[in-house]
Amino acid sequence: MRNSMLIKWPRLLGIFAIALLSACGGGGSSEPPSALPTNIANPVPSGPTTQDYSDAALLLDLGTFGATYDDIEAVAYSGTEAWLDQQFRTPISYHVPVVRRYFDEYGLDSEVGPPHQFFRRFAFFENALTAPDQLRQLTAYALTQLFVVSDPAILSNNPLALPSYYDALLRHSFDNFRDLLGAVTLHPAMGFYLSHVNNAKTDNAANTFPDENFAREVMQLFTIGLYELNADGSHMKNADGQSIATYSNTDIREFAKIFTGLSYGTTGYSPDLFFGKRNAALDVPMVMFEAYHEPGEKTLLRGQVVPAGQSGMEDIDDALDNLFNHPNVGPFVGKQLIQRLVASNPSPDYVARVSGVFADNGMGERGDMEAVIRAILTDPEVAHAERVREPFRRYVAVNRALTARPSDGVTYGATGLLAQYLTGQFVLAAPSVFNFYSPFYRPAGGQGLVSPEMQITTEDTSIGITNMMAMVVYGESSIDTHRSLPDIKVDLSPFIALVDDSDAFIMRLDRLFFAGLMSANTKDILASALTQFASLSALERAQAILYLALISPDQAVTGGTL
Repeated sequence: MRNSMLIKWPRLLGIFAIALLSACGGGGSSEPPSALPTNIANPVPSGPTTQDYSDAALLLDLGTFGATYDDIEAVAYSGTEAWLDQQFRTPISYHVPVVRRYFDEYGLDSEVGPPHQFFRRFAFFENALTAPDQLRQLTAYALTQLFVVSDPAILSNNPLALPSYYDALLRHSFDNFRDLLGAVTLHPAMGFYLSHVNNAKTDNAANTFPDENFAREVMQLFTIGLYELNADGSHMKNADGQSIATYSNTDIREFAKIFTGLSYGTTGYSPDLFFGKRNAALDVPMVMFEAYHEPGEKTLLRGQVVPAGQSGMEDIDDALDNLFNHPNVGPFVGKQLIQRLVASNPSPDYVARVSGVFADNGMGERGDMEAVIRAILTDPEVAHAERVREPFRRYVAVNRALTARPSDGVTYGATGLLAQYLTGQFVLAAPSVFNFYSPFYRPAGGQGLVSPEMQITTEDTSIGITNMMAMVVYGESSIDTHRSLPDIKVDLSPFIALVDDSDAFIMRLDRLFFAGLMSANTKDILASALTQFASLSALERAQAILYLALISPDQAVTGGTL
């Protein structure tokens, strides 16, 4: 494994790395940020305050794939609400057009170019690093961890299946949750992954019955969860003090009848061919074949009855409405979005406030995703957010903050290959429908708190992220194990210019990589290292301090120590 390799650094750098990594847990500092140095900015009284810069750094840390310093300065001037308004209105940067561009550049022959399965990875990194609609891109990424589809076999080999699925999440990230749920249900990638494509009605003669996979997971994982919830996410209890199940095996069977008759769209195939082959792109919504849909009455949750005689799509619409209007959806989905964007352990009050917005956006609309995301990112608890940063996100963020660019200006493939290679984690590549980690995971010694990302924190990933940070900082961030791809280079010039101004250097680090919450202990270690490395060149000093900062405990956790 590449992530277990030994990287030989100068002895002095190693000493400071040990000191930094052995420092107390990396908790966020309770002191206000240092005064803004005049060689970065010297705001006039009407300009942003130091707190404005800290607020901007935190917002961008939570709401983008990584803050850039220009973005921090812009948000410090404009404020949170203006940035959110702008992000909600920014046109969508889709993945499929980028993938098609790679088709044109490299073709589909892996003997002469990168395997086409990698094109979606290239597209993801290009948009994560450069797309202006950062909040939407990140929200869609969070949704991939709720509506999980992964890339085994056919989905991996079909070049447009997963990019088009990601685009469906992008399209509906700020729309109504009901529309998002419908798009996910009808996407052929989900149909293949959870086996409700070509799911036929009961055939007693053949002793076959509707597949129950999607029917189960759409309840358990996508909408309502296993237990009845209060608005604050806590479990409702029966008279015996036991949690109340949201659904039964009978409910699963009834929903399975609903999700019958769907098959692939008509691209390249006869429109009347049920059980047909997958279409060329797997990017066309599934369509209903009435002859294969389970007829008759179906009983859904909370006593709702779907009448006999409806079309298959009418049945599906009724079932999705039934789930969408269940009281659990707000707290169940809202809490997981809080966990993915802000904090692993939001208070019951935080969850209740977000689920309240899900229930009513203030104008009588249920499920308004824009309102929900706004509520999550502007809640008072955001200032005290704590969440372990997943290795994949840490790597993306440092590349974005250092304006990583390919040498040819357009091909972002090598960056994507490195992340997958050293973390084992990549978007839409989870090992199961339960994602890379559970939102309910409680690490040993965690004082009863959940820390989902700790479920994938191992010796390999810990070494891997340390090596990845070194490769980025020291200019080795291209791993091309298949075909020659352009190098990925980062821009260290702003840090090189500040190496003789310790306060300014560390402040820039703090805002870019620590959301303005670097601990006093880490600041002291980095300041000392800057002094000790005085004999090195400006580039070497900048690289050394950047590397130390990026492997520190503070940087591994958003907002403090869990």
